[in-house]
Amino acid sequence: MKKSFGYILLALIAASCSEPSDIFVLKGKFKNFNQGELYVYNLSGRGGIDTVRLSEGKFTYDILQEDTALLSVVFPNFSEIPVIATPGVTLAMTGDASHLREVTVTGTKDNDQLTDFRLRVADMTPPEAEKEAAEFIKANPASPGCLFLINRYFLLKANPDYKKITGLLDAMLKENPADQQLSTLKKQVQGLKTLKTGSTLPDFTAVTTTGSHVTKADLRGEVNVISIWSSWSYDSQNIQRQLRKLRKDFGSRLQLLSICIDGNTEEHKQMAKRDSITWPVVCDGKMWQMPIVSQLGLNAVTDNIVADKNGKIIARGLPAAELQKEIEKNLKK
Repeated sequence: MKKSFGYILLALIAASCSEPSDIFVLKGKFKNFNQGELYVYNLSGRGGIDTVRLSEGKFTYDILQEDTALLSVVFPNFSEIPVIATPGVTLAMTGDASHLREVTVTGTKDNDQLTDFRLRVADMTPPEAEKEAAEFIKANPASPGCLFLINRYFLLKANPDYKKITGLLDAMLKENPADQQLSTLKKQVQGLKTLKTGSTLPDFTAVTTTGSHVTKADLRGEVNVISIWSSWSYDSQNIQRQLRKLRKDFGSRLQLLSICIDGNTEEHKQMAKRDSITWPVVCDGKMWQMPIVSQLGLNAVTDNIVADKNGKIIARGLPAAELQKEIEKNLKK
């Protein structure tokens, strides 16, 4: 009897020392990054953005997690490290802040595989890294990390190969047929095929941050630009500042519509006021789940569409410098 009681006591102690089955924990340790802040957000667009503070180069981030999700940890220089968060699991993120490409995330097979991939392609050329990404997805279609690779290596290109992307998504969906996010992404990719250069903007209606409605009919400039931005993306903010200057130069000949994918709508308002964004902005806190995002086939935080006065798409997905050239080329005719 006494022996049995001892086994029960040991079991209770062990249970009390383990992580609750619905809590995910990420513990970080960095060199050359003593104090500061990181940001964590769910790549599926669920929830807002969490701020994580480092002290003496360390941090602990824990969150209630109902199922496995793909998170992104954003550093002050806007580098992003993907993390596959599973309920009841504790992961370790370690590295040197001066070499973020070499940061490791370990603790589960999926994270170990994704870390190995990132380290392997760190010094590869873009075509080589893309080839490796495709091979990784084909070999591990069930891995949540594949979604990060689809975005990073295939969608965020000037001229995405939508046929290849669809094939990779089909392989992923075969292993995860109930994954709503993958199904939604495939629909967006199919929409991108039809919303390519030369096609016409689809009809849309959205509510702006001032409570008014904005539609396709409101874009009546000689050149019209729809762009995505976020308070945590420097590149996207830079594009907004660039558009503000161009709007000042060309006036109403250039019409703008911005879509902010922040989860915190109040933070967006502060940023918009600070950067003097006076044109219509759509931001409802739903991040990538906003209907207008999928209607327009937008898929990246710096994505954009340039259309003429008839709604014909003349360019899309342009980097900041190319976007400015495209606008000036069409308005200086």
